[in-house]
Amino acid sequence: MASKQPLDPRLTEQRNPATAEIDRLSPLEIVDVINDEDQKVAPAVQAERKSIARAIEFVEEAFRSGGRLIYVGAGTSGRLGVLDASEMPPTYGTDPEMVQGVIAGGLDALTRAKEGAEDQPQEGAAAVEARRVGPKDFVLGIATSGTTPFVHGALQRAKELGAKTGFLLCTPPLPEYRTRYDVVIAPLVGPEVVTGSTRMKAGTATKLVLNMITTGAMIRLGKVFGNLMVDLRATNEKLQDRSERILMEVLDLSRPRARDLLAEAGGSVKTAIAMAWTGTDPKSAQERLREVGGRLGEVLGAEGADGA
Repeated sequence: MASKQPLDPRLTEQRNPATAEIDRLSPLEIVDVINDEDQKVAPAVQAERKSIARAIEFVEEAFRSGGRLIYVGAGTSGRLGVLDASEMPPTYGTDPEMVQGVIAGGLDALTRAKEGAEDQPQEGAAAVEARRVGPKDFVLGIATSGTTPFVHGALQRAKELGAKTGFLLCTPPLPEYRTRYDVVIAPLVGPEVVTGSTRMKAGTATKLVLNMITTGAMIRLGKVFGNLMVDLRATNEKLQDRSERILMEVLDLSRPRARDLLAEAGGSVKTAIAMAWTGTDPKSAQERLREVGGRLGEVLGAEGADGA
């Protein structure tokens, strides 16, 4: 008998034949099936590597011009955008305005679903207007199904306001999306273990892509030296310990000396390292960092050349 055509063309809404009888499985068998399906996520993301790299370029360009990265989504997609945005200040010492997450239904929707909020394109447009989006900004819409009206409304208005726009989805994009938006990222992870539950593979793929975009942009901005997050501030005990250990490793210092240097630098690891390399005070070290776009490696290279 010929197989039925799917009732919904969106990949995220189709039934997965590998899990058609998952309700009959033991706990261990369920784990194995889900794990087998999860193996498809990383290759799907890898297939979109060029588009993800393009998004990193847009974000770096926005940041260097004084603009912002603004995520827009609904449901799981919106929550993941808000999560990624909220992790930037403690991880990389960014201003909270630099990366923002917009979720349909407002912040209350983070913990309690707001039914119907995602169906209003005008609300997406209004959210973009409320943040005074402009030509310096990059707005990335996230909608794993590809059809969320709130997201498309936000992107359309952002485009009208002169911003660069991107779209992240987990179903084959309509041809017009590639001409409508500046970059389209579409990791095709396949139907979910539980039909339509895009918090699973699609959510995992979304998290991986967002990790890559913001991490890549922060690296390009000089907030990472080697693979150390040097643009953090010691604002709690965990970060104080991490900051001291970074200084101990990079500068070969004892912990007491690292602690003193960090205090002198106002809790900024990057400033402390630049001070040590240039033999200057915090203000001069920060000025030197500004001259090289915040890249510690270039400060070290220049000092090495001067001393050669």
